[in-house]
Amino acid sequence: MAEECRKLVTSPKTSAVETIRTIIPRSIIFIYTLRNKRGIGHVGGDVDANSIDAVTIARSADWVICELIRVYHKLSLEEAQDIVDSLSVRELPAIWEVAGKKRVLKDVLSAKQKVLLLLYSEPSSSVLTEDLCSWVEYAPSMFSTRVLSKLHSERLIEHDKDSELVYLSPKGAKYVEDNLL
Repeated sequence: MAEECRKLVTSPKTSAVETIRTIIPRSIIFIYTLRNKRGIGHVGGDVDANSIDAVTIARSADWVICELIRVYHKLSLEEAQDIVDSLSVRELPAIWEVAGKKRVLKDVLSAKQKVLLLLYSEPSSSVLTEDLCSWVEYAPSMFSTRVLSKLHSERLIEHDKDSELVYLSPKGAKYVEDNLL
């Protein structure tokens, strides 16, 4: 694969436009390498794929497709641009951070699912109970008993009542990755 792409890169300038001859083959090598060397393409790889790797691959592949459409389109310029624009649509984040608060932008999630997603979005995977309650916009008097205690008993979180910290468990992280992302 890489060798075939290198052949395109070293081909004569007259063989194709520069983007087809040099830029796309290099992009394909990058995508292919990232996929194979970061555990994305193979279950049980040495390194777990993370979201930035997956997003990078997806955006790079979108760009390659857009370039091919741009160069080879046999459509009107407007039709080709519509296709390129539809591939380039920015995805909305699941979590929006504003003024020190976090908000879950997926309306259909339950309070429990929102808590898990919010914890997953935290680098330290721990948040004060008070902050979670505020971010989920749940009644403070019922938050611990109706939301946190159930998640705690399912071992999706660890709710430390002394420190009022809530931690995401590995089981909770897996639930988020399998069901909410």
